[in-house]
Amino acid sequence: MNFLICILLGFVIAASGSITPSYLNMTVVKFSLKSSRKSAFYLIGGFATVLFFQANIGAYLSNVLMENSEYITTIQKIGTGILILLSINFFRLHFKSKKQLKKIEIKKSKAYFQGIGLSLLNTIAIPFYFTAISFLIGLEYFEYSFLNGFYFSIGSTIGSFTLYGLYAIVASKIEHKLTFIANKMNFIIGCLTGIVGIGNLIYLLQGS
Repeated sequence: MNFLICILLGFVIAASGSITPSYLNMTVVKFSLKSSRKSAFYLIGGFATVLFFQANIGAYLSNVLMENSEYITTIQKIGTGILILLSINFFRLHFKSKKQLKKIEIKKSKAYFQGIGLSLLNTIAIPFYFTAISFLIGLEYFEYSFLNGFYFSIGSTIGSFTLYGLYAIVASKIEHKLTFIANKMNFIIGCLTGIVGIGNLIYLLQGS
């Protein structure tokens, strides 16, 4: 029973975090439209691989670092700089690319490792899981242990994969209606990464 509860909690929290617009799910849409649904799912596989460990780390930190978030702050500082650089790069790609959308086949391994790379740059994930699990611990819905953290990570991986997968499927289903958005995808992702990066910067400056 405890196994199922941890799985369910992980699924719900990860699904809730994945449903909101971010550069990860927008990149899934971009892959689905510009390459194929298969490439998008390999990209999602890369996301899920990293998210499993990020959820586990978040669960561990919620147990031992409730009063000391200096490591999370360090991760956020590094990630903020990377997100701003990513934003600049996506804007560069947008203004450099041609306006017409063309299908480009992306290798499975390239899509998978690109998913891993982008997910590693998602420095919001660990603080997100840390905060969510700390909240659950405070409400006595979750008690940390290695096994509980492992089960929670499995649930969160399934939840994230499911939501990102829906983005990939829906994007390919209504591709003809998303031509304008697809041509602007690098610009949209650039805006999202820029907003998150600037938001992180403001948060860090206020906390210092």
